[in-house]
Amino acid sequence: MEYSRAPPVHAWLILGIAVLAVSSAGAVFMLMSEVSPLLRAAWRLQATSLVLLPFFIWQLQKTSFDWNPKVMWIILGSGICLWIHFGSWVWSLDHTSLAHSLLFVTAHPLLIVTAMIGLRIKPHRWETWGALICVFGAILTVQDAGTGPVTLIGDAAAFLGAIAIVGYFAAGRVLRGKQQMPLFLYAFPVTAIAAVLLTLHAVFSEGATFDTAIVNVSIFGWTDATWILLVAYLALGPGLAGHTGINASLKWLPPLVISVSVVLEPLLGVFLGWLLDVQAVPNLWTWIGGPFMIVGTTLVIVGTNHRLTEEPVDAAKI
Repeated sequence: MEYSRAPPVHAWLILGIAVLAVSSAGAVFMLMSEVSPLLRAAWRLQATSLVLLPFFIWQLQKTSFDWNPKVMWIILGSGICLWIHFGSWVWSLDHTSLAHSLLFVTAHPLLIVTAMIGLRIKPHRWETWGALICVFGAILTVQDAGTGPVTLIGDAAAFLGAIAIVGYFAAGRVLRGKQQMPLFLYAFPVTAIAAVLLTLHAVFSEGATFDTAIVNVSIFGWTDATWILLVAYLALGPGLAGHTGINASLKWLPPLVISVSVVLEPLLGVFLGWLLDVQAVPNLWTWIGGPFMIVGTTLVIVGTNHRLTEEPVDAAKI
């Protein structure tokens, strides 16, 4: 799909709600620190898959779509990207601070701008500057992030999550944009694939089991009263309203805009983490770097609208 006109207002509203919902996930995951990280991630996507399943069945009956081999391979690739993203990111929450984890996992605007240049897609100058300013703001903000046990491997794992989500966005653009694939026909199989892969990963890497006697190591332990409310929130909030909302907005908004908007996640996530008492009150560098991130996001949004709405100059009228 070519984005040939300014996105509708409701596209920005969907994206805003999605970013707020996604931003809360890190703090909620940290409330579940008694459970191993891959299993936590698997629980979240298992529950999200169940939430998406009725919508998938409804759209499957209502619409016709060509499930050709190319589409199936892209769905599989997107599911693998989502598996890597969640597995590495949630693992990083146990090996670095919440602020560091959120900053590194959202450090993908520069990756997308670099990819655009590599593919000879010229971004608007404000898009480029906005992405760079966002990254600069994140670098400033990270100066205050040493309130937890920060490690290089934890930061690297979060950044791996950022790389993986770029592939997830790209797959979503192809299927939701160019192929016009209905939202839930895309979201459910991708989420289900990632859930299965994370569950298997947790079984082989963390010793997760089908045995429900010990809830915290059971692959379906989230159904216990101890965890069901938190996991239900992760499925309905960050899962349905968040990631599915991001998928929905891909129909109208380029991946760069979505990616840079999600860069607000560290700022929102640290604040929510503070409210839930899993993150210390942000200090000076967060207050300095945060406005840079907001300004950068605004520049990208304005630059995108300029690029999509500016008409080519007619030389005959000059």
